[in-house]
Amino acid sequence: MQIYLPIADIPVNVFVVLAMGVAVGFISGMFGIGGGFLMTPLLIFLGVPPGVAVASVSTHIAASSFSSAINYWRRRAVDPSLALMLLAGGILGTGGGVWLFTILRSADVLDLMIALSYVVLLSAVGGLMVVESVRVILRTYKGKPAVLRRPGSHLWIHGLPFKLRFKRSKIYVSAIPVWAIGFIIGFIGAMMGIGGGFLLVPMLIYLLRVPTATVIGTSTVLTLVTMASATVMHAATNHLVDAMLALILMIGGVTGAQFGTRAGHRMSAERLRFLLGLLVLGVGFRFALELLLPPQELYSIRFIGGGS
Repeated sequence: MQIYLPIADIPVNVFVVLAMGVAVGFISGMFGIGGGFLMTPLLIFLGVPPGVAVASVSTHIAASSFSSAINYWRRRAVDPSLALMLLAGGILGTGGGVWLFTILRSADVLDLMIALSYVVLLSAVGGLMVVESVRVILRTYKGKPAVLRRPGSHLWIHGLPFKLRFKRSKIYVSAIPVWAIGFIIGFIGAMMGIGGGFLLVPMLIYLLRVPTATVIGTSTVLTLVTMASATVMHAATNHLVDAMLALILMIGGVTGAQFGTRAGHRMSAERLRFLLGLLVLGVGFRFALELLLPPQELYSIRFIGGGS
């Protein structure tokens, strides 16, 4: 069953797009992260222009994060003060990302930059996740105890000025790294259509020492607001949000997430991290092949407007 996507300007099989939404939703529920880093590449591989894929997936991520954010808020698993500080940097980062997105699009290098960004980011993150999970699995197999950080240990970040106390998370850190982390996540999300959960959660845990009781909920709130802001900005400035595409993806994503959550509870954290790392590496490798192999069509016709 073919359906025409007006903004992407291509016909697609609605069942293929729906299956993609279910698959990414399943993976998101299984690993407990947003699926933007998978959904955007899959849409690009399907033939959706990268700019449309990034802008439309932002809508999908925002909608998917809404119910999770409400759930975590009711369970008091969100640190409101930390979320507000992250959002202060996140909104600025989102605006900066949309601004650069618009400039690259006008220079006709947006598609190349998105592909290169995915190759670098996914290869680096996937490689680190695989190496770390293999170390933990081997250490467990040999019967060695896990290496724990000493309770009183601190990083150089904890010596920065402008310290604030976040009561619910029970941390006392500088506002500078909090703003910086929010800015980075907002910028990457607007540029690449990534919610940033698989980057934000490790940053909050390992850099700011945010406890796991509040880190997921706080991360979800930041993802919700930054992706909703990115959607509005992309729609207002670039007019690339395809509502029909986003609706199909949301239906599939919500369905797949329900089954993925159940499957994730049956596997150990180390194996989940290892499988996720392999998945991230695979997507990065696929993007690298797209850049290295010659395209099927050597020429393309694109309307850029202007003229008299």
